[in-house]
Amino acid sequence: MALNILIVDDSAVIRMMILKTLKCAGLDIGEAHQAADGQQGLAVLDEHWVDIAFIDINMPVMNGEEMIDRIRANSALADLPILVISTEGSETRIQNLLKKGARFVHKPFTPEKIRDVVNEMLGIGANDGQ
Repeated sequence: MALNILIVDDSAVIRMMILKTLKCAGLDIGEAHQAADGQQGLAVLDEHWVDIAFIDINMPVMNGEEMIDRIRANSALADLPILVISTEGSETRIQNLLKKGARFVHKPFTPEKIRDVVNEMLGIGANDGQ
C-alpha cells in the first residue's frame, strides 16, 4: 500500500531529506505533499488525504505544536498519525507531544529509525499476533 504523506518543515532541504530517507528506508510512498509551516500544512490537509504527517516543531507563522492542536481538534483529522521530527528535544516538550498523540524522532535520524517508527505507527509488517 502506497502511503500518502505530508512533510511540514520550514527548511526545503530538510523536507527533501525526509522524503529521500523515507524512500531509502523502503517505504512505498504515493503522494508526497510538503508545507513550510503549520498553516500551509493545514491547508494541504483540507485538500488532500494523507496517511501520516511528519511535522517539525519550530516554524514561522504556525509552529508544529499549534498545528497538532488544530489537527486533534478537527474531527475529520483527529486520528491522523503524526511523527514529529525535530532538533528540539526537551523531555517536557516530548512528553507534551506524546500526550497529544504524536510520536517523536530527533534530528539527525537514520532511515532505519524512521522506517521502524512509521511501521509501528501504521501497523505495517505486524504479524497479527502469530
